[in-house]
Amino acid sequence: MNLGNPTKAALWMLGAVASFTSMAVAGREMASELDTFEIMMYRSLIGLAIVLTVGSVAGTLSQINRQRLGLHFIRNASHFVGQNLWFYAVAIIPFAQLFAFEFSTPLWVALLAPLFLAEKLTKVRLMAALLGFTGILIVAQPGTITIGPGVIAAALCAIGFAGAYITTKLLSRTESITSIMFWLTLIQLVLGFICAAYDGDIAVPSLSALPFVVLVGCAGLLAHYCITSALKIAPAVIVSPMDFLRLPVIAMIGAIFYDEAINMWVIVGAVTVFAANFWNIWEEGRQKTKQADATY
Repeated sequence: MNLGNPTKAALWMLGAVASFTSMAVAGREMASELDTFEIMMYRSLIGLAIVLTVGSVAGTLSQINRQRLGLHFIRNASHFVGQNLWFYAVAIIPFAQLFAFEFSTPLWVALLAPLFLAEKLTKVRLMAALLGFTGILIVAQPGTITIGPGVIAAALCAIGFAGAYITTKLLSRTESITSIMFWLTLIQLVLGFICAAYDGDIAVPSLSALPFVVLVGCAGLLAHYCITSALKIAPAVIVSPMDFLRLPVIAMIGAIFYDEAINMWVIVGAVTVFAANFWNIWEEGRQKTKQADATY
């Protein structure tokens, strides 16, 4: 297996870890002033400005088209739901628990891909999914802790993200990154505005909250750019373990700044979920290598 450049990939993934972590902290800090819809509206507004600026400088705005607008809407509605659930959960459950649930997203992708991407549900995928969901049960600890709205939101957000990943893969077959990012920010800006204005009151962030609003707007785009850049120079089997660094980092931040106890069962469950993801990625990489060798 070609390992690419793991050192450069690690640097990109450090950027992704920092971005996701800072977005979680900023989301919690804003929760007392802004609801999740308002956070998504402001985040998308900043993101749209960034996409238009970068696209203008790079000369890629002409790549934006309306050919697959329906699929763009499905992709962004799914992501909008998942991200709102994520921001809701980040304010009321420990950081580490939320991130552990989020790591189940690739497992949902593996299960849903046969339905929407015509990919085969292999034995390894199925067994990895079962192992991963065992890890989720360890994280949730049913019967031991109260399964409240925050835990439910954290578990469901992964399904929303999985839907976004699958539709993004479909879009990437014909659409440019600029087109995908443009419709991502614009559609979610409209959805955020409609939902935020539903009660007739859209809160304006205070001067103290404004830096966190900007941070969330920039961090979301930067995180995905860093991951994409890492995957371009190293295989997923190398990049995936680096993403897992998010858990100990956010657990330490939660313990130091928010007095969150480090629950060892959350760590054990997260490791189990990670192991399932890694097994699935490793096996798929091994199969691709075998197919390439056979073709050669």
